[in-house]
Amino acid sequence: MNYAHYIRELGRGSEGARDMTLEESQQLYGAMLDGGVPDLELGAIVTALRLKGETVDEMIGFMAAINERQYSLRPPKGRIRPIVIPTYNGSRRGLNLTPLLALLLRRFGIPVLIHGLIEGYGRVTTAQILREFDQMPCVSRLQAQQALDDNGLAFVPLSVISPGLNSQLALRSRLGLRNSAHSLVKMLDPFRGEGLLLAAATHPDYINLMREICNALGMRALLSRATEGEPFANPKRRPRIEYLHDGVSDVLFEAEHDSLKALPNLLENCDAKATAEWIRKVLSGEIALPSPLANQLASCLFASGYADDFNQAKAIVAVEGSGLTVV
Repeated sequence: MNYAHYIRELGRGSEGARDMTLEESQQLYGAMLDGGVPDLELGAIVTALRLKGETVDEMIGFMAAINERQYSLRPPKGRIRPIVIPTYNGSRRGLNLTPLLALLLRRFGIPVLIHGLIEGYGRVTTAQILREFDQMPCVSRLQAQQALDDNGLAFVPLSVISPGLNSQLALRSRLGLRNSAHSLVKMLDPFRGEGLLLAAATHPDYINLMREICNALGMRALLSRATEGEPFANPKRRPRIEYLHDGVSDVLFEAEHDSLKALPNLLENCDAKATAEWIRKVLSGEIALPSPLANQLASCLFASGYADDFNQAKAIVAVEGSGLTVV
């Protein structure tokens, strides 16, 4: 493969660069995932893509290359779609409530697969908080499948399901720049289209990009604005929550713009141990579940097939709630 050709076409700046076709993108990213691109050329390619910006066709091509190589998992038996939660950011300023959402979903009997990074490099990661609940990362696909089948919840490091993509993500520590992998991991479904993806991004342009890609690929996803890069709803102000399915987008909840009438009882100390203790109090009903998370939970119950319709899903959370109180 002539990597100089790709670098020359991609590296001419935002005005002069040529976008790749879907087929070219799939071929190039496949070589990148397989470790076949020399370091010098690899650094030039990911930097050029970062400066140019990826098109929808390029990202679809990248996803096709990933799907050809990722290790898949089998959805647990039953009519309910398993929920896939990518967790790649952790939190620095507030509570990381991705584990709370996962544990709430498991309480309702919905299978949950979390994939992401273990170390947060100064941030509090989902993996660190789950350790406080004796939920350890799975070291193999076999262990992940068994955890899903037996316990309904598994945390799988990216290195287990997509070693090549994990290597692409690790380039940030060497190059100092984000690359395409940082967006691609948030659309990764190890169930190969059988899962319900919690898709989230911080910037509106990336939200729009994710919507186009998920719809083009026929994925089922709940799309919303991320909280510090994590896919849980901001407990202080609900984001817009969209349900992507069959190539269309349905808005389940509009974004809140006004201040909350009652602020949730959140902690200032957001380390893993303190966060886990706060989550335990929410699960026991001692602390109220913030309403944006209750809305997100209802969206999950509906989109996964747990509830027959959206009104029933909202009623289940409001009335049953498995011992929860909501504010």
